[in-house]
Amino acid sequence: MRKLIIALQMLVLVSLAGCGYNEFQTKDEQVKASWSEVLNQYQRRSDLIPNLVNTVKGESKFEQDTLTRVVEARARATSIQATPELINDPQAFQKFQQAQGQLTSALSRLLVVSENYPSLKTNQGFRDLQAQLEGTENRITVARNRYIKSVQEYNVTLRSFPSNLTAMVFGYKEKPNFTVDNEKEIAKPPGVNFDTAPSGPAGAAPGVTK
Repeated sequence: MRKLIIALQMLVLVSLAGCGYNEFQTKDEQVKASWSEVLNQYQRRSDLIPNLVNTVKGESKFEQDTLTRVVEARARATSIQATPELINDPQAFQKFQQAQGQLTSALSRLLVVSENYPSLKTNQGFRDLQAQLEGTENRITVARNRYIKSVQEYNVTLRSFPSNLTAMVFGYKEKPNFTVDNEKEIAKPPGVNFDTAPSGPAGAAPGVTK
């Protein structure tokens, strides 16, 4: 009887392996790891913002509306608890994505507006923060792309036969991904060149490239 039980257990293990159970575990860990990196980079950006805002506040007559939008956008983004479980909740994930997109937009606006203030261009503290922020935006883009790829691979496995049968048995669900709406625009920070300032029409921000 004991040998029969062992034989049945081995049969179950072989069946699970053949139906993609182990593959699900591997790809699920890849999704978690890539998501963790996305959160790390978003957190790094969030940590830079207070110093950036305080530096800009020192500029006389800087657009308060622009600063307010950045502060409020950061508050909304940080109010969402970014846990590993977020990637299993499509609605919460979408809300998180929207909040981060709004923060990206507000920061982009601040960098563009700052071009109209010559003293900021020569402020080494501001220049350093701006460089760190742009570097972080690039790392966010890389991390998001890795997450997108890992989720795509996971979801393809989820829908493919016979691994889809394993998904049904164990209750695996499709994981949410970043949407394509404005993806390129969100992921691309504005390029601000403090070394050149070509003239432009009144109210325009010189030296800004998109």
